[in-house]
Amino acid sequence: MAMDLGTAVWAKRKALADGLSAQDSVKRTRCSTVAAENSSSNNGNGIRIFGRCAPQFRAPTLLPNGMPSSVSLDDFKGRYLVILFYPSAFTSASCLEITGFNDSLEQFNALDCSVVVCSTDSEYAHYHWQRKERSEGGVGRLWLPMLSDRTRSISRSYNVLCEETGLAFRGLFVVDKLQRLRVSRVNPLLSDRPVDEALRLVVELRTADGED
Repeated sequence: MAMDLGTAVWAKRKALADGLSAQDSVKRTRCSTVAAENSSSNNGNGIRIFGRCAPQFRAPTLLPNGMPSSVSLDDFKGRYLVILFYPSAFTSASCLEITGFNDSLEQFNALDCSVVVCSTDSEYAHYHWQRKERSEGGVGRLWLPMLSDRTRSISRSYNVLCEETGLAFRGLFVVDKLQRLRVSRVNPLLSDRPVDEALRLVVELRTADGED
């Protein structure tokens, strides 16, 4: 019975994230408009560069070893950090995006940069998503931490929460070694973030910081 309930919840969240129903299309349009407004910037690419401290967080997390734990921003002090928000597990767009970043972790590590992904799903949803192979609509074994923002406090503090749906926009943030928020990009729910672009942003920050 519990599994049936969990499946129903995930199915509902998937419908919200994919935006295929006519009933929520108006809501999604409004939320996507807000995301577009939030991502506007002087350079026209939806990228904003900051220098303030990144919002702190501590969240239940599924670690690369498959065990639940708790991860905070402070755990990444002294390294660059890419924080990738996505709307929901068990969606094809999120699957392709997350596995793309996972498969490029060696390139990020070479830049002294960690990558974490975050959604408002529970850590249990993350666990079952990893239990499914990519060929079956899952993400398979991942080597990056998956943060569970069930309280939506992290998504709200990074200004990527769609209050009407309770889902996070596709936000990409880069935090430097001093834990300053340096780059922010917020996309609508169905717009992905290329891995190459994230790598380029980290390289540019390292150059600006005299790391290279």
